[in-house]
Amino acid sequence: MLKKFVPVMLTPFTPQAGLDFDALGILVDFYLAAGVKGLFANCLSSEMYSLNEEERITLTKAVVRRVNGRVPVVATGSFGATINDKAEFTKKMYDTGVDAVVLITAHYARIEEPEEVLMQGFEKMLSLTQDIPLGLYECPAPYKRLISPAGLKTLVNTGRIVYHKDTCCSVQQVQEKLDMVKGTSLQFYDAHTPNAVTSMKAGASGMSSISGNFYPEALVWLCNNVTDAQKQEDVQWLQHALSKADPLIHASYPMSAKFFLQKRGLPIHAISRAHPAEPTPKEMAALHDIYSRMKDWFVRLGIEAAGI
Repeated sequence: MLKKFVPVMLTPFTPQAGLDFDALGILVDFYLAAGVKGLFANCLSSEMYSLNEEERITLTKAVVRRVNGRVPVVATGSFGATINDKAEFTKKMYDTGVDAVVLITAHYARIEEPEEVLMQGFEKMLSLTQDIPLGLYECPAPYKRLISPAGLKTLVNTGRIVYHKDTCCSVQQVQEKLDMVKGTSLQFYDAHTPNAVTSMKAGASGMSSISGNFYPEALVWLCNNVTDAQKQEDVQWLQHALSKADPLIHASYPMSAKFFLQKRGLPIHAISRAHPAEPTPKEMAALHDIYSRMKDWFVRLGIEAAGI
């Protein structure tokens, strides 16, 4: 089965830190030209916690409109003080035209509470959202709440959970979760680039990592070729190269990604609400080095850079 790369979208801002819809349209086109098989809008990379309710909805509507059915779009919807509030916002988010609404696992239990409380929260959420297709996201903020393999299976068995973005960063835990949901229709995406090959060979549907905001073409190539017996040497080579770059691109993120895309020619301002500080000179030098390495990857693998 073909693996899919689904980037976690950035939000372009104007110099006045408003939503930049012109740049957003170009960014969507860039992702699609790279060959992605879906988009995750209004996520942590989108600076969702720095957007108000109206902006989250407006932003997602603009993405759906620009995509125009070419690939599936998911977006976070679990915002609000109570589960009832979260359910109402989820309905609004689904009305934007997304294919599924994603729920942040940490929004349904406090850090000190057991998984039983988490599952009770999800049970109530499912009862309040009719038949809306839902997803799960082990978002690092407000804290990273991992769901157990058994918990994941329980939720998937409801028939309502169609998407999962995993951030455990553990090969063993990913394998255990995949074993639990084997044979179901769940779309399981690993967020940890260094685990890409291992996760996909274990049965993950694909990848959904921040590296797609730097060189989505490379991740698309990896997803397309990870199980090709004739390309395993290049697959392992690229996995090593991506793993080496991964900790460097996380520094000053998402500002780092916006500087990198500027270097790639996208008309996106280096403006971030969530991380306003620019990369340090050392971090900037690392980004320039990764840009040079990226061009070498593309040459070796015959990857055509996405046009803008």
